[in-house]
Amino acid sequence: MNVGILGMGAYALSLSDILIYNKCNVMMWSKFQEEKDNLEINRGNDKVLPNYKIDSSIKLTCDLKEIIEFSDLLVIVIIAGGVRELVNEMMPYINNNNIVIATKGIEQKTGAFMSDIVSKLNTKNISVLSGGTFAIDMVKKEPLGLSISGTIYDEVKRAFENDYVKLEYIQNNKSLEILGSIKNVIAISSGILTGLQVNETTKNTFLTMAILDMQKILEVFDCDKLDILSFAGIGDLLLTCSSTTSRNFTYGKLIGENKDYNNYSNNTTVEGLYTLMSIHMLLHEKHVNINIIELIYDIVVNKKDSRSILEFINN
Repeated sequence: MNVGILGMGAYALSLSDILIYNKCNVMMWSKFQEEKDNLEINRGNDKVLPNYKIDSSIKLTCDLKEIIEFSDLLVIVIIAGGVRELVNEMMPYINNNNIVIATKGIEQKTGAFMSDIVSKLNTKNISVLSGGTFAIDMVKKEPLGLSISGTIYDEVKRAFENDYVKLEYIQNNKSLEILGSIKNVIAISSGILTGLQVNETTKNTFLTMAILDMQKILEVFDCDKLDILSFAGIGDLLLTCSSTTSRNFTYGKLIGENKDYNNYSNNTTVEGLYTLMSIHMLLHEKHVNINIIELIYDIVVNKKDSRSILEFINN
């Protein structure tokens, strides 16, 4: 199978590793010539994925037409804010192509989910891939689980499942997108609690409350609340909320420590911050109040005392 990866970040590199292991032919694309040239010369990027080299067989390009014509399966792995521009550039070349969305997040200002944007393309063959994984762990080829939804499950399973990667099917694309996005917001709050140096029991209490609110959000968007019990749900939530490898967790930790978190977000992509703005807007449009989203919004945006999270847990 020929698989094209749209993106050259850490997650894109780690997905390419799985594909090569499964004997796929892989091509990777970047819109940035410098990023492509550096990866071509170094066969790795220590800034995003230290001490890892991509397979020598992987082809690299900045030509969208080339990678689309090459691919039996296209995997979108860029930041959420760049997906609409990418889709617009792909439009002249797409004709019933198989597309997997591995980007997590909700578009700012519009509140659009990634599948809403990608569905503008001339294809119905769209799936979403998500799960609790750090790129640095994925390339170690130790057991991991991913969730897949959408119409091309068989193709995605053939490309990605193997003796160390387990795939599970979730019916609704939007479930995976909500879970993959909201967990970044919850990770900020988990980081806040760590910055406040609360004990593990208190953190566990908060995460339990967060899971219940995530189920409410799923129901607001007509998704099955039981989808929380998936690799993309609790699996991703527990991973992202417990490690400084997560930028969202680190951002929240700085807030809890009363340090300069604005400087951090100015120099690092904190997807949970953008998702917070988007989901807050979407819920208000639906006239729905989700306590945990309101709390984090008040702390991050309205600069409410971070210790108010403790009052939230007690109430």
